[in-house]
Amino acid sequence: MLAACSPEPTTAPEASATPTPPVAAKRPYEVVAPHGAKRQDEYYWLRDDSRQNPEMLQYLEAENRYADAVLAPQQALRDTLYAELTGRIQQDDSTVPYRKSGYWHYTRYEAGQEYPIHARRKDAIDAPEEVLLDVNALAAGKGFYRIGAFELSPDQTLLAYSDDTVGRLQYRIHIKDLSTGDMLPDVIDGAAPDILWAKDQKRVFYIENDPVTLLSTRVKQHVLGTDPSTDTVVYEETDKSYYLSLYQTTSEAFLCVHLESTVSTEDRCTPAANPGAFEAMVPRERDFIYYADHLNGQWFLRTNWDAPNFRVVRAASSDVADRSQWQDVVAHDPKVFIGAMALFNGFLAVEARRDGLNQLRILPNDGESTPVAADEPAYFMELDVNAEPDTDWVRYRYASLATPNTVYELNVKTGERKQLKQDTILGGFERNNYVVERVWAPSRDGTTQIPVSLLYRKGFEKNGKAALFQYGYGSYGSNTEPVFNSTLLSLVDRGVVYAIAHVRGGQEMGRDWYEQGRLMLKVNTFNDFIDVTRYLVAQGYADKKRVAAMGRSAGGLLMGAITNMAPDDYRVIVTQVPFVDVVTTMLDESIPLTTNEFDEWGNPADPAFYEYMLSYSPYDQIEAKAYPSLYVGTGLWDSQVQYFEPAKYVARMRAKKADNNPLVFRVNMEAGHGGKSGRLQRFREASEYQAFMLTELGIKQ
Repeated sequence: MLAACSPEPTTAPEASATPTPPVAAKRPYEVVAPHGAKRQDEYYWLRDDSRQNPEMLQYLEAENRYADAVLAPQQALRDTLYAELTGRIQQDDSTVPYRKSGYWHYTRYEAGQEYPIHARRKDAIDAPEEVLLDVNALAAGKGFYRIGAFELSPDQTLLAYSDDTVGRLQYRIHIKDLSTGDMLPDVIDGAAPDILWAKDQKRVFYIENDPVTLLSTRVKQHVLGTDPSTDTVVYEETDKSYYLSLYQTTSEAFLCVHLESTVSTEDRCTPAANPGAFEAMVPRERDFIYYADHLNGQWFLRTNWDAPNFRVVRAASSDVADRSQWQDVVAHDPKVFIGAMALFNGFLAVEARRDGLNQLRILPNDGESTPVAADEPAYFMELDVNAEPDTDWVRYRYASLATPNTVYELNVKTGERKQLKQDTILGGFERNNYVVERVWAPSRDGTTQIPVSLLYRKGFEKNGKAALFQYGYGSYGSNTEPVFNSTLLSLVDRGVVYAIAHVRGGQEMGRDWYEQGRLMLKVNTFNDFIDVTRYLVAQGYADKKRVAAMGRSAGGLLMGAITNMAPDDYRVIVTQVPFVDVVTTMLDESIPLTTNEFDEWGNPADPAFYEYMLSYSPYDQIEAKAYPSLYVGTGLWDSQVQYFEPAKYVARMRAKKADNNPLVFRVNMEAGHGGKSGRLQRFREASEYQAFMLTELGIKQ
């Protein structure tokens, strides 16, 4: 229950020689929980779901002008960084082609262009190119553009694709005739990105988004040539805690709806040749998670049933719902977390995470499991595109903080390995100039060791003088992998040590690592991050007064929490699209993601969860004390973390903080959760916050 009070003007000064930050009006607004608890939210008025309130827009624009003024002295450094960041990428690059249905598919970029070109060649890699989608042409004249998905019809003559022109994850589906290049009149609005074709090529399946909550609850069927308003619902989910997505099995025999909540999943499938009702493969249960795939008449399931760290089982089509008939393919191991799997004729490939590092295993049908080797102390492997199962070659990706993304093919019969491509890094990059290290930081509980991935320049000395840039996330069981990121080189080359804190709430150390960082144990995530910082400082990796931290989205919650909990440990904090108003958001079921995430954060309608969430919610815990320098970024059209969360956070922080450290709020008026859509535009954003961070760390060139 929300109650509004009378307005008061907002002060939004123009930029001047001595920048003065905007002052947002305070308007009493009471937020009442179902159990009667009340909180004042004096900046609630900044919320406008239409994004059209002139006063709100005026305030955001004033913040941008203030940011311009504060950051103006850093222009030269920003320009230098942008030149470095863009100077490392090979602008006319291309992905490794993969074969599917008689075509070689790939994506390429042209020099100076922001967006990719998706193309194919028939039969041979040197055949004439056919452009499927030139995203540069589609994005022309638009401030934001993103392709969600594109799917070819079974005979490869039609292309269905989804696009988003705002950044709010409300997609429009189009269908293109590849033989003529013409667009069909069929246009479907208000959809999720996923698309599936029936084998008859006359029907496509998609997910309808709710226009307000963006929840995806209905799967619909569209018949080509008919009015989308007459599309039929083929499946509707009534439980709003589930996300929906679509996939086709490896055998291409089934079309499936994957339903996923925090603690439960269900796969519902129908024959692709004759789609009917989407039937559950195994009925859902709380705390039961599985993903089903099909090949050669058998179903394979990755599941946590009797296996907290997951296992892979197989069953005949007639027995897939009968768990007593499941046979282990990859048995449960309490020290190994089983991730993604890929099915092939004759073998299975799985991602297996041990000691926080993702490794690949190959399991022949008639032999022993074989791990794929790595040579660095911190690295990342994952399955790449393996589009056709009838092959002896498995394709995978390898990278580390110092090794650029590399695509390999491994022959499971001979053991031969081919390097198909390694990303070219320009600008004088030399792999041997960098050191990757893996350390374990003790947590304050005295029993937990937190894995930390480090990157620094060769010749670095642990003398307690360096600057440290520490990154973290720690939510949803999502892992922060030690992968190559060329933008980090500009920091490391200036003597900064880069660290990833693999804190609880992720799944790096297995399912229990996630369980220890959610719901009523969420504070472990924040404590772990602070403990890593203090350990690295104590070990001489950094000067206590030269520590920077960064996180985005739920990682922005992490940043907001540590800003309140340990402000003296950080000189500067960068937070992008931060989830900082936990309680108000989780009380409002009209906001996208809220109902899906009660099992992640808790439902504040319960007094116990309410009080616990309130105890760490960054917006609610701001106090009249000194804080680090802050750079906060958001996108006006963000659907994941609405712009008004960071806007309110910045307004309250400005009103309460007792220091003169800069607080910059950058609002991208044309972007959503992922920031600007063009690849070069993203480097402009990175160069801005990097220049801010380096300046605050005492590095000004």
